[in-house]
Order: sequence, then structure tokens, then C-alpha cells
Amino acid sequence: MSVSVRIPTILRTYTGGASEVTAQGATLAEVLDDLEANHTGIKARILDDNGDLRRFVNVYVGNEDVRFLENLATATPDNTQISVIPAVAGGC
Repeated sequence: MSVSVRIPTILRTYTGGASEVTAQGATLAEVLDDLEANHTGIKARILDDNGDLRRFVNVYVGNEDVRFLENLATATPDNTQISVIPAVAGGC
């Protein structure tokens, strides 16, 4: 399955500056493995040492947060858009 992955600015050093890349996989885990194969180092910025999504990184398949779906086992149908969104803090 071919999907597009939107890459946040902070992770674009791994994708040569690209804001969106194509990846393959039937599940989010497979997509992340494919991303890592083509953009070494990016997976460690999305997953923690236990292989789970980092606490302050949100991943959406389509418009759905994968934490409310099947996490890394979430299906990624052909032509789906995946968004990796780091948490932003700040304010006054």
C-alpha cells in the first residue's frame, strides 16, 4: 500500500527537507519501517525505546488519531495520508 506521510518541520532533516514523502505498508508499523529504510533515524524520533509512539508525538491516519484506533496496528489503506504531529507547548 502506498501512502503519503506529512513530515513536521522538526523532522525534515531526515527527509532532505521534504514536507511530504511516500511510504509503503499495510499498517502504521510497516509504514514506519519503510520510512526508516528510506530516511534513517526518523523512526527513533517517532517511537520510544519500547517501540511505542512517543508521548508528545501524535500520528493521524486520515483524520483519526491512531491512539484511538489500533496504534501501530492501524491499517493504512492505499493513498491514505498520514500526519506526524509533534506536540507544541507554550503560552503565557
